[in-house]
Amino acid sequence: MLSAATDNRVEAMTRFTRNVAHGLHRLQHAYVNCYVLESGAAGDRGVTIIDTAFPNTWPLMVRALSAIERSPSDVRAILLTHAHFDHLGFARRAQLEWGAPVFAHSEESYLARHPYRYEHERSRLTYPLRHPGSIPVLGRMVGAGALRVLGLDDLQSFGGDDVLSVPGNPRVVFSPGHTFGHCAFHLAEQSVVLTGDALVTFDPYTGARGPQIVSGAATANSDDAMASLDALEQTEARIVLPGHGQPWRSGIAAAAEAARSAGRS
Repeated sequence: MLSAATDNRVEAMTRFTRNVAHGLHRLQHAYVNCYVLESGAAGDRGVTIIDTAFPNTWPLMVRALSAIERSPSDVRAILLTHAHFDHLGFARRAQLEWGAPVFAHSEESYLARHPYRYEHERSRLTYPLRHPGSIPVLGRMVGAGALRVLGLDDLQSFGGDDVLSVPGNPRVVFSPGHTFGHCAFHLAEQSVVLTGDALVTFDPYTGARGPQIVSGAATANSDDAMASLDALEQTEARIVLPGHGQPWRSGIAAAAEAARSAGRS
């Protein structure tokens, strides 16, 4: 069920929250967050989608667009924080059916073509045994299409620290570690940083909540991921919107410090 919801509601499989920050909306599906960013220009109905979750997120995104009185024809661009399967989701379909260009850092090109061939420090097989609470989470992801994400050949690239000429004009924050080309997006006017999986408030592999880097089951280099917390912190953003988990409204400095304290898993 897709509905408007407040952040203090019980975690549900699907939730659409309008205006987590001004002109920015959050669609959560199967424990993954996508965001819809409206243009700040008067009279411009264009939107940017940030991350695309799973194949089954597609109709939910159409309904989310309708809820803010937009349509697929208003989607000017799709930005990927990184190209893991649970963020690449419906990107290829949107590119083919909506004509929406898909952007990511150039280091994500190979992963976008092969979204299951990603570097990770630790075996994924042991995590459900060590963290049984993750089993229903991973099951919901599979139900949302996690095992049938199509790769993407035609990926347009951006560089670290670019300000993108797409609705909302986010600034790229290069934050590698989770993947080699991972990037966050900073919205200075709203004092928001969309951290993707460079910093999350829920780890699907362990079920742990609170600011943290993602476990070694899905992170290429945890040392680099820890170092990238510095780049996120430099945004001085008040609101942190992660790729997994609830928004954090106590500032990026506090979130980064909590993630450092949480360490590696």
